[in-house]
Amino acid sequence: MLFRPSEEHEAIRRRIRELAEKEFRPKAAHYDETGEFPAANMKLLAEAGFVGINLPDEYGGAGLDMLSHTICVEEIARCCATTAVIFEVHNTLHSETIAHFGTEEQKRRYLPALASGEKLGAFCLTEPGAGSDAGALKSTAVLDGDHYVLSGQKCFITNGGVADLYLVMALTDKEKGSRGITCFIVEKGTEGLSFGKPEDKMGIRASHTTDVFLENVRVPVSNRLGAEGDGFKIAMSALDAGRLGIGAQALGIAQAAYEASVAYAKERVQFGKPIAELQAIQWMIADMATDIEAARLLLYRAAELYSQPGRHSAQIAMAKLKCAETAMTHTIKAVQIHGGYGYMREYGIERLMRDAKITEIYEGTSEIMRLIIALAALR
Repeated sequence: MLFRPSEEHEAIRRRIRELAEKEFRPKAAHYDETGEFPAANMKLLAEAGFVGINLPDEYGGAGLDMLSHTICVEEIARCCATTAVIFEVHNTLHSETIAHFGTEEQKRRYLPALASGEKLGAFCLTEPGAGSDAGALKSTAVLDGDHYVLSGQKCFITNGGVADLYLVMALTDKEKGSRGITCFIVEKGTEGLSFGKPEDKMGIRASHTTDVFLENVRVPVSNRLGAEGDGFKIAMSALDAGRLGIGAQALGIAQAAYEASVAYAKERVQFGKPIAELQAIQWMIADMATDIEAARLLLYRAAELYSQPGRHSAQIAMAKLKCAETAMTHTIKAVQIHGGYGYMREYGIERLMRDAKITEIYEGTSEIMRLIIALAALR
């Protein structure tokens, strides 16, 4: 079967690419150098109607499918990977999760502000002792009248400190392990909620990544997302959506590296001819083109499956794994093609390599993706 995005999807691509090329690419190096949170970029995305693109229209979203969102993340990442992950976490891990699991009252209270970009969301699962083993978290939530009291520490939280709303996973029943995890919507400004300083990262440097501290944070029962004990199920569903976004981020980074390498190979002259005429360079370009095309097909197929009944975690894991490893492999090759210039910050190629690495780690390491795929294959 010949798979091709619809004309509507390609129209979305043209719109987001124009915005990203004009507004995001020129500032990407600045944000990487300074670590300044790119609030202006998020405002532009909101004004253009891309924030909340995957949310239902009755709550202020555009009501479009996950493939539309995936294409947006890909195109943003092609110009600024930092902005892409901020956008992705807000739209999928946070907002999409409320849309899927929230009560009608919660949806009407939170989704319009999330869809308009008035409020920014974050997702709090990882802890110092619970990374790939998400079921090992220690944060607790104790029912006290019509409130829960949350205590604990989260780490590596994207949008930490700048987000207005946090989805927090905490244990309501320690004896049940992962089946005792519950999800809560916690609003910034709630007493006892505080944040560490932004981490000094290798890549995606302007995406604020912080610890989140919960010290006897009182959260109303009405802010519980789903029933008690549903938190692990909610988190795994959210990660399926988020992994599509990270796959798209990785794909956009890889595409940027490929395009820069093709252009440079045509311009750079060595031994009296453009290096594009050297077989060694041609083979690297060929590998880039092939792997990126394969990754894109896997990702788009997984994005379409996401909207179909049932869980498609293995297909999503395949897409995330392929996109992340394609990005890492071929940004390294892009640096090699550019030679000494690729190593210099001025040219932006080394930034692509630094940004690519995290896609093999967050929202499920490549090793966890392989585990998901293997368990499905061996079932």
